[in-house]
Amino acid sequence: MAIRKIAVLGEDDVLRKKARAVEKFDKRLWTLLDDMADTMYDADGAGLAAPQVGVLKRCVVIDVGEGLIEMINPVIVRTEGEMVNVEGCLSVPGRRGTVKRPERVVV
Repeated sequence: MAIRKIAVLGEDDVLRKKARAVEKFDKRLWTLLDDMADTMYDADGAGLAAPQVGVLKRCVVIDVGEGLIEMINPVIVRTEGEMVNVEGCLSVPGRRGTVKRPERVVV
């Protein structure tokens, strides 16, 4: 497991490209997910998507205080409610902003 470089908006084109669905579930994928979790925790983040570490795959890791969740090819099927919070992004260092999001999401 390793800490990967986090892409920065405005410096890395990978953040503007469309991620592809994961089709191969192999050791490389599990290593990627482990590295993403290590990178997210090292940066004190709550979530990290594969493109943020330079990999155009539809994978995300999150931990909002209830333990690590790894998602592969996630699809939002339902949202409920609305909430507004101040958030940051690991790919936009040093900036925070007010973001409106659904209160609940079913993936």
